[in-house]
Amino acid sequence: MQGKIIKGIAGAYYVYVPGAGVIECTAKGNFRYQKIKPLVGDNVEVQLKNDNLVTGNIEKILPRNNELIRPAVSNIDQALIVFAITDPEPNLNLLDRLLVLMKLQNVECTICFSKIDLVTTDEENYLKEIYQGSGSDVIFISNFEDENNSSLDEVYNLLKGKTTVLAGPSGVGKSTLLNRLVPNANMETGAISQKIKRGKHTTRHSEIFHISDDTYILDTPGFTSLYLNELDKDELKLYYPEFAIDSDSGSMCKFDDCSHINEPACMIKAAVDSGKISPVRYQNYKNIYDELKAIRRY
Repeated sequence: MQGKIIKGIAGAYYVYVPGAGVIECTAKGNFRYQKIKPLVGDNVEVQLKNDNLVTGNIEKILPRNNELIRPAVSNIDQALIVFAITDPEPNLNLLDRLLVLMKLQNVECTICFSKIDLVTTDEENYLKEIYQGSGSDVIFISNFEDENNSSLDEVYNLLKGKTTVLAGPSGVGKSTLLNRLVPNANMETGAISQKIKRGKHTTRHSEIFHISDDTYILDTPGFTSLYLNELDKDELKLYYPEFAIDSDSGSMCKFDDCSHINEPACMIKAAVDSGKISPVRYQNYKNIYDELKAIRRY
């Protein structure tokens, strides 16, 4: 039988098999000797331990399309990066780090701002302008049911036929969104701490939920900080798509290896000054660049 690992806890792997449901499995010992660890998202072959369709062994892990490091999952088609538009205020530096992380792992991203029922259209437009050149689409959703479910329909259309990972900090509405998409998910929707305006960690492990047919969504523990230590500072600019705007138009920086930080005649800094590139995105780039620069390489 073939299925997909939807959850792994303490050595037990829960495999969804179409037509049979969820089977609790253990992994064969030779995986350990081969230094292969089953991941949530793996497509696997399962041998039942008996005829009750309840327990089994994972006999084979089928080839992976990709493998993410953080979170440690496989066979992901895209990421839906969820941040609240307010309450708590969005940490756009963390958002940029998540975009870079996903691009590092060749995963396409859509940015989703939740809780739009709490803000004005002007605040939506402000965020649209910041990320219009980021290479990622931006959508906005309410955390509550609306009359025609238009925002939820947009999410459904985005997810259809794909395996999508939800990423973002705690308390922004990821579990609420998941509960609306998969009513039987029974996820906790922990309230925001009013004292520190930070969400409780309601998701403690990665888990895939089957929405319909070949459509899956994967919830992950919330991110509160993220370090990109594996990235070289000189490579960072490659993960900011809007930095290609001037080279595409024929304008170039004075220096071929320009870091877009302190060099003279930098077209990227000129684009920021003229409004072609968001100063918020550029400031986040500088902050991450300085952090990477401070890391000692051996």
